Amino acid sequence: MQQLSIIFVLLLLFERAIGQNNRNEITIPPSQDPWYTAPVGFESTSPGTILRIRPDPSNINTIVDAAAAYNILFRSTDTRYRPSWAVTTFIVPKIPLERRNVTEGGADDGKAALLSFQIPYNAASTDGGPSYLLATNFGLSGPGITPMTSYITNALGRGWYAEVTVPDFEGPTAAFGAGPQAGHAVLDSIRAVLSSEEFNGKLEKPRYAMWGYSGGSIASTFAAEIQASYAPELDFAGAAIGGIVPDLTEVFRKPISNVSSVIPAGLLGVTAQYPTAREYLVSQLNPSGPYNATAFLQALNFSALQSIGYFGSQNISEYFINGLDAIYEAPELVRVFGDNEYQGYHGIPQMPLFVYKAIHDDSNGIATSDDLISHYCKVGVNILYHRNTIGGHEDEFINGIPRSFEFLSDVLTGTYAEKYNVTGCTWVDVTINVTGSATSQC
Repeated sequence: MQQLSIIFVLLLLFERAIGQNNRNEITIPPSQDPWYTAPVGFESTSPGTILRIRPDPSNINTIVDAAAAYNILFRSTDTRYRPSWAVTTFIVPKIPLERRNVTEGGADDGKAALLSFQIPYNAASTDGGPSYLLATNFGLSGPGITPMTSYITNALGRGWYAEVTVPDFEGPTAAFGAGPQAGHAVLDSIRAVLSSEEFNGKLEKPRYAMWGYSGGSIASTFAAEIQASYAPELDFAGAAIGGIVPDLTEVFRKPISNVSSVIPAGLLGVTAQYPTAREYLVSQLNPSGPYNATAFLQALNFSALQSIGYFGSQNISEYFINGLDAIYEAPELVRVFGDNEYQGYHGIPQMPLFVYKAIHDDSNGIATSDDLISHYCKVGVNILYHRNTIGGHEDEFINGIPRSFEFLSDVLTGTYAEKYNVTGCTWVDVTINVTGSATSQC
């Protein structure tokens, strides 16, 4: 992940130089903003109910060239299936539905579209979420840097009349790595947007789809698995899921790797809703020395970029009295990991999936991904699975973007059946290098 690390270091420099001041002039961090609280009695409302809505206080609508943007606070369900809430940023395109080119997509029937974009924000701090950082961390550009917001702009500018929602799917406890939490929040954010006046409620049967890569794929995959039992009324057109992570412990067990900087946030995030497990985790940290509990717990206040800057060159195992391996064997934590970090056990996706991953993915191998897709195929999921012979984890994010948008365009315009198999699995090894910089091995 050397290339990605350099990019994140550049982004950190940008943030320190200009982003922090600009952001604080416009918005208040969620941890200090009273708007980020649920009203009294919210627990009695149904999941997906809008609890608060406001125009987005940052300048994200100008960055992505949108007509408007809103923050929506909605009722949801946490990873332990208790009433909770979350926030999404809902972005409206400038092109009205009646003015778009409905013939561009072939069989497009003029329906509105909604894309739920799960950004991999990978933080154990509520101040690390998209609703706060879209206009800064995720909106910054520079030499060799493509901001996350450019993909929102791409979606808004297509002929689908696609409105975009970007959920803070980790919820109010910043439960990074808690799969059911993320899945619930994604589904409830879509429920909330579909019910809002800002979505143009008069439009009949809009199509909606999900897109997520890496940490965003975790939220998207759990949402796809949980949908049939948790939100059976939702009828997704499809989901594009890249850089999938079927077993998050496979990533978090590597104390020195291209993504080891996310381990502190991951362990703190997955235990955020389990007080006993969190207490045990903290008890296993060194009380003193260069790698101590105080340093580790800084992740509770870091964005993903800050975690990379601080933890990126460290051996995370050195923070623990008995090493990192002992954490994953501890009875106090095993059940928490089992409930939250393994895909394939929470339900059967009901929508068409486009899944893409580099065979030489250097954050987590291809084997567990192949196993997950094989499982899905056996239970009848409709999947197009691309295994790229080129590049690694971060390369495939860039290499997969054109194919993701092609798939999303087809499912959101109703032309999916013209280009893809509508039943069963299509498993393909591809050799695709958009950037020209990736190699066949990592």
